[in-house]
Amino acid sequence: METPDEIAESVKAGEPADGGKLGALLGAGAGAKDSLTILSGTAQNIVGLAVFAAATVGMSILVAHALGGKKSTAFAQVTLITQLAFVVGAATRFGMDMASVRRVAIEVGKGEPGRSRAVVRIAAFIALGVSLTVGLIAFLAAGPTASFLHAPSGALRAAAVAVIFVAVAQVYLGGSRGLKIMRHTLYAYWVGQSLSWIAISLLLWKVLEKTVEVTVLAYALSWVFASAIAYVSWRHATKSFAPMPAEPDEARLLVRYGAPRAPAALLSQAIFYTDLAVLSHYLNDHDPRVSVYTAAIRVAQMLVLFLTAVSYMFSPFVADLHERGERDRLNALFKQITRWTLGGTVPLLLLLLIAPAPVLHVFGGAYGSGSAWLRVLLIGQIVNVSVGAAGFVLIMAGRTGWDLAVYASAFLIDLVVATVLIGFLHMGPVGAAVAQSIALVFSNTVRLWLVWRFVHIQPYDRYYAKLLIPTAIGAVVMLVVHAALSGPKWGIDLLGTSLVGGAAYYVALVIFGLTPPEKAMVARVLGKVTSRGARS
Repeated sequence: METPDEIAESVKAGEPADGGKLGALLGAGAGAKDSLTILSGTAQNIVGLAVFAAATVGMSILVAHALGGKKSTAFAQVTLITQLAFVVGAATRFGMDMASVRRVAIEVGKGEPGRSRAVVRIAAFIALGVSLTVGLIAFLAAGPTASFLHAPSGALRAAAVAVIFVAVAQVYLGGSRGLKIMRHTLYAYWVGQSLSWIAISLLLWKVLEKTVEVTVLAYALSWVFASAIAYVSWRHATKSFAPMPAEPDEARLLVRYGAPRAPAALLSQAIFYTDLAVLSHYLNDHDPRVSVYTAAIRVAQMLVLFLTAVSYMFSPFVADLHERGERDRLNALFKQITRWTLGGTVPLLLLLLIAPAPVLHVFGGAYGSGSAWLRVLLIGQIVNVSVGAAGFVLIMAGRTGWDLAVYASAFLIDLVVATVLIGFLHMGPVGAAVAQSIALVFSNTVRLWLVWRFVHIQPYDRYYAKLLIPTAIGAVVMLVVHAALSGPKWGIDLLGTSLVGGAAYYVALVIFGLTPPEKAMVARVLGKVTSRGARS
């Protein structure tokens, strides 16, 4: 069998690389098919991820300008309410999204894909029943909740409707990911929901009025649209499967697996906004710092979008390989995707650390004041990225109880630290950012240890450390460009710093940060592009 270096030499020499060789180029031992599938899914995600990130920031900018003002908290209200709907929707799907990923991947791995249709159908009914119940309670309790959150009750009622469709959509998308199909998540969620929210909001603002209530209603309708795409896509993908009945105790097993996931999913989202809720509670209703800190949170979360997309693609491989006991193959794949994820995230991290003011300025001139808060938030987020898909490994290995324990502990840390720093020490947004970062560092450190304890894999190797060289080069270039362009023309500063610094980073990554087989693959791809250009 050829070693990675031998394969690299053959590719450099111009020999054709079949699927097995290309898979080995991407990570010997991880499995050619696994590497190729994950690479393909990741490539698709880059497009969808870019659209989602742009749409998310774009919608935030639209809301900030359309509903905002120097003393308005409308932007913060829309963000808090829509995220509350998403968080509650994450809980009311009762873990059925991840159960669908896991069970479908296992059934396909066993050669019995027909059973996956029955599994996902049962999972969808469980999520629908729970979300309908919770949504009705939330709808009826909108009045008292509105008083506590200082938000319009009509917006909370619209959010209660959104909860139902957030839950159902994610269950069907989970089933598709179990089949190792990522494009359905792109069409329905990353692209469909995010863009349709903008389109529906613009339509309703014109027909009705520009209010928090109408904007949240548009959010709910965007999830109705996403649910329809998710359902149709799942049915189309599985139409050729021979029908097979579910196991007699399938519903019980799904509930047993999903029960810890329900509160864990709730807490996983709440960690990102608990400190914001505490900040909103203690500050004046019209304190503009709430909206500025909200924008900082939104920007910081962009750092984990790529991690989320890759983790979604990685999850079914974890379930399948762990179930079949192929630990070495899983370990190699875990190391590979973690390095890819961090390597792809570094340029954005550097930009946010070095030029936070121009990035925040897109929300409005006053938002640049949140630069220090954003830098503190990034501490927790980079730890989140650096451990890779550790949380997904724990969940796909069936350790949902431990996953819940980690999230519960992190949530309490965020809540207590934020309350102390904001309510008693009066640190304001700085205290909120510190609380969130402490919670994220704690949860990811513990989760990494649990993955090693139960699954006996970890995400680091010697090539992981080599990312430091391109990171340092990219940082130096960005600092120089930012220093030269900083001033009133913040757009030029942002564009120049990101493009020049990013280009320097990726060139350095190819030279210093890639494995020899990966360098050979890049050289071959560039050679093909050059030869085609010469012929044309």
